[in-house]
Amino acid sequence: MLVAASELMIERSSIEISLSDIAQKSGANAALVKYHFGNKDGLLLALLARDAATEMSNLEYLLAQPITSTAKLKLHIAGIIRAYHRFPYMNRLIHYLLHETSAGSADEVSKFFVAPLLDFHRRLLAEGVSRGEFRQTDPVLFYTSLIGACDHLFFGRHAMSRATGVGPVTDDVCRQYIKHMETLICGGILTQVEEAAAAG
Repeated sequence: MLVAASELMIERSSIEISLSDIAQKSGANAALVKYHFGNKDGLLLALLARDAATEMSNLEYLLAQPITSTAKLKLHIAGIIRAYHRFPYMNRLIHYLLHETSAGSADEVSKFFVAPLLDFHRRLLAEGVSRGEFRQTDPVLFYTSLIGACDHLFFGRHAMSRATGVGPVTDDVCRQYIKHMETLICGGILTQVEEAAAAG
């Protein structure tokens, strides 16, 4: 059922799908969907939790790697952008579940997505500062900058395409955006010593 919901949202470029759509796509009946998830919001929450779980587990793995903090930062930037690209409905689901459903759903999204990601940023930034690679950087502002920029690439792309004829987010656009965000963020937080090392 989660696979069916994910495929439908990718096919339609929208999170506006019904339980009957999901039931038809999955071969299950709508009553079974309701039994497992309670309602559509319950299913959407379970889908986001599933998609976020893999990404969150990758954060701990990345932090433990014997590489520089700068290398970890670049891998993280690429990983976040690729996750949004792989699950193009993710940003819309996050907005919907945080702002347009129950307080319980918003709390759950904060618990399994926002809080772990913010904690990872705190620890990565602290590690980079202690190693002399990063300038002191506020983790909340860093989170806002990185996640906001990644989110807007997908959330705002539709508006830009209408205004200026900008095309969809292709694999090539994704690669370009990763390089752009690496340059933008690393240029802001790397120490001069680390910038020289990264350039050389």
